[in-house]
Amino acid sequence: MDLTPIWFGVYKALKYLLYPLSWILIAGLLSLLTACLPVSPGRTTWVRRFSFLTLLLLLLTATPILSNMYIALLEAQHPPFQATTTSKFDAVVVLAGGVFQKGSLRPADDVSEASRQRTTCGANLWQQNLAPKLLLTGGDATVRRTGLMESHEMKRWALRLGVPESAILIEEKSRTTYENAVQTKAMLGSGRIPLVTAAYHLPRAVRLFEKQGFVVTPFPCGYESQHTPQQAWEQATLFDFLPTAKALLITTQAVDEVAGIIVYWLAGKL
Repeated sequence: MDLTPIWFGVYKALKYLLYPLSWILIAGLLSLLTACLPVSPGRTTWVRRFSFLTLLLLLLTATPILSNMYIALLEAQHPPFQATTTSKFDAVVVLAGGVFQKGSLRPADDVSEASRQRTTCGANLWQQNLAPKLLLTGGDATVRRTGLMESHEMKRWALRLGVPESAILIEEKSRTTYENAVQTKAMLGSGRIPLVTAAYHLPRAVRLFEKQGFVVTPFPCGYESQHTPQQAWEQATLFDFLPTAKALLITTQAVDEVAGIIVYWLAGKL
């Protein structure tokens, strides 16, 4: 699945169809277009249906109690890592989570909050002497490969955290989670690794790395949901039922992750 720039662009464009906001916009546009047609009993019925669908999609995707439940079902699949005296690995592997490029307002390139958090988790594991190397994986994820190397920016942060340059390995060719696994395999061969990424991303990432022959210990780094679905319902307040932009983003992350699992499974990568 080594995509050319054109196919990688198609891949990224098609992902927009998976986003809940796209569903809401499509339903809203259908409602508007139908309302603009000459009035008839049949068209009025369809206007009502599309309007109801738009509202229903908004409530299902932007309500905090529901979005937290969606993401929690993914995050709960791998419990928090507990180090033991026998926990020894060949390398700590950290997956990139994005970067921010400098521009007319932002004065310097920087790692995203997700990449910063994951690099910090990986550095903490390395500092516990669980592995001799810290491997940061992630290349230029832009379509034309004119952007930043994510692993390079993560390395800057790891150095600031006290990890010596001699202990850091850089993988700079990958753009997807599958390519992360393949390129890590090319660098390390097989071996035992703690895999550091967001908790909701681990179900897909762990399977991809195991498919490449690694013995993987999942290390969830960063949770979107505070509680399990059951506890979330038990402790819910009125505000958890009011739609928010953040809840829509969390649902988008969950949908994107589930879609990724399905696509990789159909492609035989899991």
